[in-house]
Amino acid sequence: LAKHPEIKALMKPDYNLIWVVVLMVLAQLTAFYLVKDLDWKWVVFWAYVFGSCISHSMTLAIHEISHNSAFGNSKAMWNRWFGIFANLPLGLPYSISFKRYHMDHHRYLGGDGIDVDIPTNFEGWFFCTRFRKFIWIVLQPFFYAIRPLCINPKPITRLEIINLLAQLSFDVAIYYLWGVKSIFYMLAGSVLGLGLHPISGHFIAEHYMFLKGHETYSYYGPLNLLTFNVGYHNEHHDFPNIPGKSLPLVKKIAAEYYDNLPQYNSWIKVLYDFVMDDTISPYSRMKRQLKGEVKQD
Repeated sequence: LAKHPEIKALMKPDYNLIWVVVLMVLAQLTAFYLVKDLDWKWVVFWAYVFGSCISHSMTLAIHEISHNSAFGNSKAMWNRWFGIFANLPLGLPYSISFKRYHMDHHRYLGGDGIDVDIPTNFEGWFFCTRFRKFIWIVLQPFFYAIRPLCINPKPITRLEIINLLAQLSFDVAIYYLWGVKSIFYMLAGSVLGLGLHPISGHFIAEHYMFLKGHETYSYYGPLNLLTFNVGYHNEHHDFPNIPGKSLPLVKKIAAEYYDNLPQYNSWIKVLYDFVMDDTISPYSRMKRQLKGEVKQD
């Protein structure tokens, strides 16, 4: 910032995010209706080909919203309510809890017992062969859901209860209106989209140490169009209050800080390398013992 103070001008909400999220919710509602009378094989097909992409993209929209990118820091609660709305097509309550834990990830990256993005000791010990690492990738959404309860359980908040009740009400309404196939499409899309899916390469690409000494990596490929530029991950951790839309400008303005860092051009290759490289496993993360006072949401 001292060298490039113009970056401060990018620290403002991305109001286009609001309309993109609304359109994504409407797209999924349309899909729920269209799949209700299809054969099961086509329900599964469209859940993976279309629903999974929308669902994973929506989780990254929720990531943006968790940083108050939709309405700005001055309207934090507007972002929380909007996150609950964005959560609806995913089928499972997620938004409010994600915000609480994700802020810890930014404040205490790699913090032992705090950053739940770090795999558990069991994951590192058990998923150590190529086949088991493949299974670990398939089951990633379950580990991300269960890991906080094992590593850093937190008291349930009022907003989390509201998130849960809103989600259950939405799911019941979808089942009542359009039946079990629409519910299956919704839930299967979320599980498949966060598991064995090209977009899921970003989970591993972001912080797994394929090169020793390099803890965070960016990806500058075309899948950023579906993921709100989450691939610009070094830039995001440097400036978490800048919306994803503006992260390419950060890289352009401060190119001397980013261009020479190790980077990826394929999330699919990241998944392949993770499975096939015997030196990489869920243990391939930087873990820190935190000192001093730790403040959590």
